[in-house]
Amino acid sequence: MTEPDLTTRVALGRVLRLAPALRRGLAGTFLLAVVGVAIRLVVPLVIQQIVDGEILAPGGPTAAGLLIRGGLAVAAIAVAVLAGRAALIRLATAAATGLSDLRVLTFDHLHRLSILHVEAERRGALVSRVTSDVATIQDFMEWGGVGMLVGSVQVTLAVAAMLAYRWWLALIVLGGVALYAAMLAWFQRILRRAHDGVRERVADTLSSLGEAISGLPVVRAYGAEEAMLGRVRSALDSQFSAEFRTGRLGAVLFSSAEVFAGMITALVIAAGAIVGGISAGTLLAFLFLVNLLVEPVQMLVETLDQAQTAGAGMRRILRVLDAPIEVPDPPQGVELPSGGLDVDLMGVSFRYPTGGDVVRDIDLHIATGTRVAVVGETGSGKTTFAKLLARLLDPTEGWILVGGVPLDRVTFASLRSRVAFVPQEGFLFDATIADNVRYGRPQASNESVARAFADLGLTSWLAATSDGLVTRVGERGGQLSAGERQLVALVRAWIAQPDLLILDEATSAVDPALEVQLRRAIERLTAGRTSITVAHRLSTAEAADEILVFDHGQMVERGRHPDLVAAGGTYAGLHADWSTGTRTAT
Repeated sequence: MTEPDLTTRVALGRVLRLAPALRRGLAGTFLLAVVGVAIRLVVPLVIQQIVDGEILAPGGPTAAGLLIRGGLAVAAIAVAVLAGRAALIRLATAAATGLSDLRVLTFDHLHRLSILHVEAERRGALVSRVTSDVATIQDFMEWGGVGMLVGSVQVTLAVAAMLAYRWWLALIVLGGVALYAAMLAWFQRILRRAHDGVRERVADTLSSLGEAISGLPVVRAYGAEEAMLGRVRSALDSQFSAEFRTGRLGAVLFSSAEVFAGMITALVIAAGAIVGGISAGTLLAFLFLVNLLVEPVQMLVETLDQAQTAGAGMRRILRVLDAPIEVPDPPQGVELPSGGLDVDLMGVSFRYPTGGDVVRDIDLHIATGTRVAVVGETGSGKTTFAKLLARLLDPTEGWILVGGVPLDRVTFASLRSRVAFVPQEGFLFDATIADNVRYGRPQASNESVARAFADLGLTSWLAATSDGLVTRVGERGGQLSAGERQLVALVRAWIAQPDLLILDEATSAVDPALEVQLRRAIERLTAGRTSITVAHRLSTAEAADEILVFDHGQMVERGRHPDLVAAGGTYAGLHADWSTGTRTAT
């Protein structure tokens, strides 16, 4: 994990390495910056020539002399502006491209993190990594970055020119700059902590807003509008307070830059007047050089606030990118063997980071083509067991073999094409029904999708929708009922044609008519292939070839329905309670 005290400079160095496009063409951009600043140094020289060689000359100024020198100064300024603009455009283009790559990299890493890591984070906070946190870096790179690049060149050349003009005056200026730099180094540590706090409050606000919008039906159903409004207002107030404190610190810093500029100018004038021996043109030219030095220092102060905001964003992004991928795609993985797949578990246990075994010491063989039902009380480890078989989690102890191959050696491409997992809640994306089904097989045509509905006996349901295959389901499938979403999820699994199917059955929360359609679809979906179904209603277990009974993370019984009922054990008790309607095996 990224260390919390990671400095902005170190974080920026890592971001530059992670997004090579940010460094692309940097040499050319730097050269343009050098050219622009070097040409600006012509202006003080021209001013000295105008004052000492024309205005204060014995014969007085001549029109030709003023015109030539003035024209030279105007031309130098024009070329410097054009060079600076070209450098700005190049850096802004590189920043936009590089940070787009960084967004993709962060999003890709988020998708490869374990579901435990993702579930432990708030959704809004994760979204803010890819959106607002990267946006702060982009703002800095496109504007503050070029300012720091040009400013560093300008300071270097201005100091060199001042030393050439009057070295002792230059030392006075450098002494003042050194003292101010020491103050900035101390102050930026305070700013860094303040901006880290702002980014945390922004993530809190996004999470609160996202939750309030997603949970709107529940909020209205229970009349909890005021309570939810209070939560959102509290998050917004915390963000405002953090931003206000940070803005106040920034205002103090900006004011100090103005004071610094005035003090340096006053010191140079006073020193020139006291020591004497300096022509008016030389002093005026030196003051212009001081301005060339002070200008980027002032800009640096203004950029420092922006840099700390970007630094806070960088640290949050790096914390994501440094998070280990706990369920990795094996670099030299193998493919599952062709044909049907059997499953073997040898001493499999799993415990969550918070402690406590959820699944313990499972030894099991599931033959090819067997329909297995998994039953047990809530919290008995059924769903965790299913996620282990789909390799959404890796066991903390033991081995899982599918088709005789250790599951952690199988490539994700092979695993996802041969093993399908249908969760209890059929998540749908904000697209059409056909588009959602095609997540199971992206290249499937509309005809193939329609045939998949027909294969599962769902043609009549599809025809009853508003636009058939092109019916839009809304965000998270909100325009369909829970059961209808599950139907689409089953078709998505069917069209993938998996050899191993893992179902976290979702028939307990649907109306009876739709439940019949779901059961028929599940029967057709599981026929002829190895399937493991987490059974929330024991009618599914009754039809299974084998039943696995879980209790407190252990498999305490296994067998067929009649045998288990006759044995009078845990399953018999569950079935008796379910039959009388006093309890559901969930």
